[in-house]
Amino acid sequence: MAWLSPAYPVGAFSYSSGIEWAVETGDIKDAETLRRWLATVIGEGGAFCDAVLLVHAHRAALAGGKALHDVAELAAAFAPSRERHLETTAQGRAFVEATRAAWPCDALDRLLAVWDGAIAYPVAVGVAAAGHGIALDATLNAYLHALTANMISAGVRLIPLGQTDGQRVLAALEPVAAATAARALAASLDDMGSATVRADMASMLHETQYTRLFRS
Repeated sequence: MAWLSPAYPVGAFSYSSGIEWAVETGDIKDAETLRRWLATVIGEGGAFCDAVLLVHAHRAALAGGKALHDVAELAAAFAPSRERHLETTAQGRAFVEATRAAWPCDALDRLLAVWDGAIAYPVAVGVAAAGHGIALDATLNAYLHALTANMISAGVRLIPLGQTDGQRVLAALEPVAAATAARALAASLDDMGSATVRADMASMLHETQYTRLFRS
């Protein structure tokens, strides 16, 4: 709960995952269009990919060997755009630094020993959870809830929406997040992939917006 709280110093509030572009172009304009956009991203897009990476990072941290290096490398390479890469690796780096300072564990030290590249956020969370004996299913559901809440928060500020509408969207998306978690737990790395071309385009085109509130 502490690690995935909005107060944890990873800077999640500064990223919109392309929602800022989608709002400007009219793809997202109210609570219902935000819900539909996020349901697709969570079920078929970047959030599903994050979930699969978290699952395999958690398992690799417990198993040891080369698998942890391979998951970290794949996660760093899998981002579909420059801003998406920044979003996941900046948060991953900040998460590792804060957690090693306040909740150190051997698993995070091993991650840094086997992989000296950029660390994706779901990999950092999965490894830390494994290192502290936190169950995979609980970690995964908490991660997806936090990811969903952060994207809704961006929508609340950008559309704008009232806080109550934001909570309605969150409630509506909880079953989607739960279903994604269940799929990710059974998925191989080869099953990972995105079918959200418009959302990936949003993450690419955001950097050309004339005015921006968010880093992605």
